[in-house]
Amino acid sequence: MTRSEGLVVGVVGGTGHTGGEVCRLLLGHPAVRTILPTARSGAAFAEVHPNLAGSGLDFRSAEQLADRAEELDVVFFCTPSGEAMRRARHYVDRGVRVVDLGADFRFADPSGYRRVYGAEHADPELLREARYGVTELNREEIAAARLVANPGCYAITAILALAPLLRADLARPGAPVGIHAVNGTTGAGNTPKKAIMHAEVSGAMLSYSLEGHRHGPELEAFLSTLTGHPVTVDLDTAHGNFARGIHLRADVHLGAAKSRDELLELYTGFYGDGHDTEHFVLVNTLPKRGELNEKRYEIYPNLTHVVGSNFCHLGLDVARAGSVARVVAVTDNLVKGAAGSAIQNMNVQLGLDERAGLTAYAL
Repeated sequence: MTRSEGLVVGVVGGTGHTGGEVCRLLLGHPAVRTILPTARSGAAFAEVHPNLAGSGLDFRSAEQLADRAEELDVVFFCTPSGEAMRRARHYVDRGVRVVDLGADFRFADPSGYRRVYGAEHADPELLREARYGVTELNREEIAAARLVANPGCYAITAILALAPLLRADLARPGAPVGIHAVNGTTGAGNTPKKAIMHAEVSGAMLSYSLEGHRHGPELEAFLSTLTGHPVTVDLDTAHGNFARGIHLRADVHLGAAKSRDELLELYTGFYGDGHDTEHFVLVNTLPKRGELNEKRYEIYPNLTHVVGSNFCHLGLDVARAGSVARVVAVTDNLVKGAAGSAIQNMNVQLGLDERAGLTAYAL
């Protein structure tokens, strides 16, 4: 099928939260004609994703999709670690663009993958070819890439929060970047787990992976490449009492003291004011007014203002007499943190309007 007739898109691993969200967003994409999701089970698509009942989508096996590779324009992998590295080459060698939403291609070399995931990479050559998919910072490489490694949800949120500061070389040399991030329970996947059942998590917070979340090394690798020198990240994570979204705060010790206004000028210069420059990254520039110690909630982003959208909202402040920059970032872990950024990358790969299929605001 030619692109003028509409894109044919495969979604390998269409039963999870991320695969379902890719399908949901593709259904509203003006350039997409056919969506072909895969599943291992025999369940009907509408049974697995009742929010998409009536969409006309059906599951097929991954093998059946592979047999139709020559028909496809793009394939999204929404699979656990270890699957995309064994299947992606089949599509890449047939001229199909690939976006992997899993972790298989996020490191530039096999040793990084082995260190974090404890296994050998099945396709080191393709791993070296893959490009890391932070669209806002890597457009040219993504446009030319046959395979894009979509960042992890914590990673892309933190990268967008930190890039202006670190690129401007404002961080104090050698000081680790502290990141505290709270994710919705969809971040735990859709495999039943007692700890994240509503009866357990309602009114609660669940810390996890405090020994070191796997997105930490991914973050360090990209930020070190971005800045040209080693960056150390101290990432601690938790699940909150909500289904979707990430609320992240990063603390950066500065080499020289800065004011909040100076940081706002830096960030709006980097991302633009409003939708200028970077459409999907919005910096909260509301002024800080009021009495000393008065609570000003509106100057920091609210998680509910991004849920269901591909936007990242940023807020800024300084602490300790301006020696510490504090950046708050909120994203939807299933959209900007996964499916939305993947489709944004697809748009860039195919030379489409980067915003296509992603213009909806929050719920």
